[in-house]
Amino acid sequence: MIPTSFPPKAEIARLSARMLLEIGAVHFNAKEPFKLASGLPSPTYIDCRKLISYPRIRSTLMDFMACTVMRDAGFEAFDNIAGGETAGIPFAALIAERLGLPMTYVRKKPKGYGRNARIEGAMTEGQRVLLVEDLTTDGGSKLSFVDAIRDTGAQCGHTAVIFYYGIFPDTEERLGAHGIQLHHLCTWWDVLAEARASRCFDDETLTEVERFLNAPRVWQDAHPFAD
Repeated sequence: MIPTSFPPKAEIARLSARMLLEIGAVHFNAKEPFKLASGLPSPTYIDCRKLISYPRIRSTLMDFMACTVMRDAGFEAFDNIAGGETAGIPFAALIAERLGLPMTYVRKKPKGYGRNARIEGAMTEGQRVLLVEDLTTDGGSKLSFVDAIRDTGAQCGHTAVIFYYGIFPDTEERLGAHGIQLHHLCTWWDVLAEARASRCFDDETLTEVERFLNAPRVWQDAHPFAD
């Protein structure tokens, strides 16, 4: 069903952060940092994949995402919803259902046999495609997915995610230079504010997380992994 209620963006951000905290998708550990896909350390880690196991939260967040993209991009802005392999696939299916649109998905690379395709499902030239994923850090993976979509002759100028790190200042500029507008529900700053309000982490941990969020590269340089 297409959402017809449009909560303020600040309320969407607060509630989205609260839901991520409630299901234990947020992990803070400054003493034993997590290793990111980049190989760099971080006192924060988020697992948006857990959301698919919580129907009430999953449904609410997908309503939030649907109304966010309609409000920000337009009510008739898209013809196709594409999920990025793999975490974006279930969320793309749920958004496509809400907006009454076809759903496809984009592989990270050609599968190496058969049609050797990157796009699965029916995507046609000229279609306006919304790329859906669970999160974005610096936007790098989005560029590859968007290029694969555009290679079909379709258009892709928008990507929507549940969670956006919001701490690397060049992310939106990087996406914008590629002709992509980012839509998101919440950031690390929203999660930090809600974590403080709910007191679900100790003050020392939250203070260290805030140091990281204010200067992630500086924090990473100061906390290298042991050889």
